[in-house]
Formats: sequence, C-alpha cells, structure tokens
Amino acid sequence: MDWEAFGLSLRLGALTVALLIPLAVLGGRALAVTRIKAKPAIEAMLMLPLVLPPTVVGFYLMSGFGAASWFGQAFEWLFGQTLVFTFEGLLVASLIVNIPFAAQPIQRAFEAVGPELREAAASCGMSWWRMLWRVELPLAWPGILTGTVLTFAHTLGEFGVVLMVGGSIPGETRTIAIAIYDRVQAFDEAAAGQMAAVLLMVSLATIAASYLLTQRIGRRHG
Repeated sequence: MDWEAFGLSLRLGALTVALLIPLAVLGGRALAVTRIKAKPAIEAMLMLPLVLPPTVVGFYLMSGFGAASWFGQAFEWLFGQTLVFTFEGLLVASLIVNIPFAAQPIQRAFEAVGPELREAAASCGMSWWRMLWRVELPLAWPGILTGTVLTFAHTLGEFGVVLMVGGSIPGETRTIAIAIYDRVQAFDEAAAGQMAAVLLMVSLATIAASYLLTQRIGRRHG
C-alpha cells in the first residue's frame, strides 16, 4: 500500500474542498438569483470539465500552465517555479476540473429557496450577508454538502487530468489513482488491488456519511 500517495490524495481533496466550496457557494447563489441573458452560456462553460474527456482538459491545462503561456510565465515570475508537474499545479487543475461537481448541486439548492423568503428577509432590513448566513445557507445546506462530497470523492479518483498535469512524481504529484495505474503497469496486481480497495472503502464511507448527515439535517428542519 502506497500510503504516501494516499496521504497526498487526501491532502489534495481537502484543499480542493476548502478552496472551491466557498467560491461555489458565492457563484452558485449568484447564478441562482441572476436573470442575465448570458446565464446559459456561463452555466455551459462551468459544465465543460464534466463533458470533455479528461485528457482534453488535461492537455489544455498543461498548455496553459506551461512556461510558454503567459499564465505560466507570470506564475513562475511571482513564485519562482512552474505549475506543471508540481503539487500547486495539481491543486489548480483540481479546482478547475471540480467546478461542475461543486457548483451545480449548490446552484440547484439555492434555486430551491423561494424568492419570497429573500423578499421577506430584505423587507426586515437584513443585509445581503446576513440574509445568506441566516436564511439561505440553512436551507441550501443539503446541496452544499452534496457538492462537498462529490468534489472530494472525484478528487480522490481523478486520473487523466492528474497524469497530464502532474505526472507521477512520488511525494509531489503521484496520487492514489496514479499509484494504482503504476502498480498495474508493473504487473503488481496485489498492490493495485489493495489500493483500489482502500479507495473504494473511503469513497463509500464518504458518500454514506453525507447521506446520513443530510437525513439528520432534514429531520431537524422538518
């Protein structure tokens, strides 16, 4: 069992959730209440990582993060390193790839909040931030939890984008999914099976915990 790769995957998943979910809450809420004409185009762009093959997404990210791109050059000038084949690049790629998994369920949860509740809160003099914190977030919590679980689980299992952007550098970019692939390539099916079983159990436990928590929250607010 490659515990180093497993720990790196957990760290990548935790950081992706911590950085992406707050942005998805703000963005999902904005999309839920907005009525601008560009809304379908924005939603389509956010869904692209979900429908494109991972190798296509990985290729564009690798090109965008490389030293030949303006973004890669700017990052190297600011931080003294490139994004390709680094954990930082893997994290940025993970944030981009997981946008649809985080944003869509959160947006749908905010859309389910009745506009009359927002109007009532506004008429009581609530600020935008207080309305979000006291009224909308408690009602949208199941969608936020779903987005969190999907983001974390998908990060653990992501393979194509990780391989394209990060490669397989031990302790730096080799996640558990890449480690399984490396063991299969080396005909070490016992180690690959062991790591696959661990990944399966963690994913099942995460999803089961989210269902139990959602049911408990539903009974509390029911």
